[in-house]
Amino acid sequence: MAELPKIDGPRIEPKSGAAKQLVVFLHGYGADGNDLIELGRAWQQLLPDAAFVSPHAPEPCGQSPMGRQWFPLTMRDPSERWRGVTIAGPVLDKFLDDELQRRNLPPGALALVGFSQGTMMALHAGLRRAAAPAAIVGYSGMLVLPSDGPPEAMATQIKSRPPVLLVHGDSDEVIPVQAVMMAAQGLAALEVPAEWHISPGVGHGIDQEGLRQGGEFLARQFKARPAVM
Repeated sequence: MAELPKIDGPRIEPKSGAAKQLVVFLHGYGADGNDLIELGRAWQQLLPDAAFVSPHAPEPCGQSPMGRQWFPLTMRDPSERWRGVTIAGPVLDKFLDDELQRRNLPPGALALVGFSQGTMMALHAGLRRAAAPAAIVGYSGMLVLPSDGPPEAMATQIKSRPPVLLVHGDSDEVIPVQAVMMAAQGLAALEVPAEWHISPGVGHGIDQEGLRQGGEFLARQFKARPAVM
């Protein structure tokens, strides 16, 4: 069996000292870990005990050589997203295990925050973790379903049902806002608790209100699940 690619990226240390939680940012197609890491600085007041890390995706981006991708996107093959998250999932999962171990944190002290393609990865990997993350926040993304079936076809693969917040701009020109409702319906079919927020006038990005909602959601979920060693 081939060894999985190793990924890494920029980090921000906890404001309070030793980490009690870990927030992992998963960037979008054509970006890299530097694109989201500053969200951690914006959330430090809300999450003083959290360490933040934003790994670079494992592959150079086919459409943006300076950026990275979790998997290729050509938009020509309807099954490419499902194939992509399935192949990249173990790479991300290994990184999450290693980072939790490095921080000496329990699996439940983890939260995933994705943007666009990173949201696809956060939902795919997070729902398959043996121990549920404390939370998943997905910006401007979608729930990737098996290419040959409805959401219920995923039920046998799901191992955890962490609380999810989906945030999407109603003027998103890359992934239409309808994707948030489709994701919410898909998560409901899997009995995964999900909330959502629509940002008026926002395109494929994150506004201040979406940023606030995400940070406060993480703070609530971490408080609901204290770290236990």
